Amino acid sequence: MLNSVLELFSLDDIGAFSLVIGGSIIIILSYFANLLAKRTNIPSVLVLIAMGVLIRQGLSALGMEEIPYESLALELLGTVGLIFILLEAALDLELSKKKLPLILKSASLALFSLGASTLGIAALLFYSLGLEWFTAVVYAIPLSIMSSAIIIPSVGGLSLERKEFMVYESTFSDIWGIMAFYLVLGNQEAEGAGEVLKSIGLNLGASLIISVAVSYLLVYVLQKITSSVKLFLSIAVLILIYSIQKMLHLSPLILILIFGLMLNNHKIFFASIFKNKEGQSWLGGLLNDEKMAGLRHDFHLLTLESAFVIRTFFFVLFGATVVLASLKDIEVLFYGLTISVILYVTRFVFLRLFRPEDPFSLLYIAPRGLITILLFFQISSNYTELVDTSFNGGILLVVILVTCIIMTVSLIQKGTGIEPVEVNKGQYLLFEAKDENNNLPEDVQPSEASPE
Repeated sequence: MLNSVLELFSLDDIGAFSLVIGGSIIIILSYFANLLAKRTNIPSVLVLIAMGVLIRQGLSALGMEEIPYESLALELLGTVGLIFILLEAALDLELSKKKLPLILKSASLALFSLGASTLGIAALLFYSLGLEWFTAVVYAIPLSIMSSAIIIPSVGGLSLERKEFMVYESTFSDIWGIMAFYLVLGNQEAEGAGEVLKSIGLNLGASLIISVAVSYLLVYVLQKITSSVKLFLSIAVLILIYSIQKMLHLSPLILILIFGLMLNNHKIFFASIFKNKEGQSWLGGLLNDEKMAGLRHDFHLLTLESAFVIRTFFFVLFGATVVLASLKDIEVLFYGLTISVILYVTRFVFLRLFRPEDPFSLLYIAPRGLITILLFFQISSNYTELVDTSFNGGILLVVILVTCIIMTVSLIQKGTGIEPVEVNKGQYLLFEAKDENNNLPEDVQPSEASPE
């Protein structure tokens, strides 16, 4: 029996069925990792990375030392995964005047934390490792970006306000971080601050105009299409325009965010703005509320399932690229831990500023993951002139593992989780899991939800 299994996965005879079986097993194990995460608050990403490490060890035992096109596969999975993850998050965000302070606070916290962390890490790399200042900044930006791919699936057990805050903050962290990364790289030859500010203004302005125009047109066209095949058509359009904007060095994440917000808040975008003198909206009659509700539900399901699959293969593949021997290097551990300390110190400072009432409640929810990995692969594949051998790739792994483990311990100590409580037929309330004394937390705000 064992020999038959080994023959199935023999390097000399890896065929389509072997890959299908392997991929299916990975998805099944990822599903159980998600179940484990819900029960224990251990992020499934850690299980997926460990799975990738084991797969790499198995392939090495079979004689395969390198995975074909692993860098290209990681970049492709990371880019598409980011689109689905961000769209999934945007579809859960509701816009209102009441939530405006929360949005502004989370966006400001993400921006200032990114800037301060980047400067702190860049200074460490510049003075300790001897990297050039520009290279140090480029390396520091990805390490300063929080991972929405890890945070969004992990904060379901927090109170509604804290959950929304973390979704907004991690989403804005992705947006600010990616914009900063490409703006810095795009202004290597800039002669002064004025030229840089002009470039940033043009970038944001062009990105915003394109994103708003495309989102309005796409939402209107989608609810007019009667064919059942329209979701992946719209996703293809989004990815196409995203890629074009990326090639033009714009900020395509703004497109994904605005499109998702528009789907989930179509009444605000179509009925509450562009009004005439009589107070009637010019766009209010363009959409059908019933069709939009169905469209939003279908998109939410599509993005949820797709993000799960793509995230699974991305982190498994990343685990397969990990060199565990680097974790034995004292210098790698030192710099990885020092960078982690910088991240938490700067986060604490700005949490005290923007959330003075409870700076500790969200302090340790700051993992690094998909975006950090993706941008580092961008450096090694597209900006080879910036690759510096003084920076050991193991430092990246240490930072990811430390921040994920700290978040895990924090969530386990809080004992967060969601329990559905049936009120009457067809209605449910979501409560935070009770504490060890069987009492609900003081800040719990029950909210209506579907039986899902």
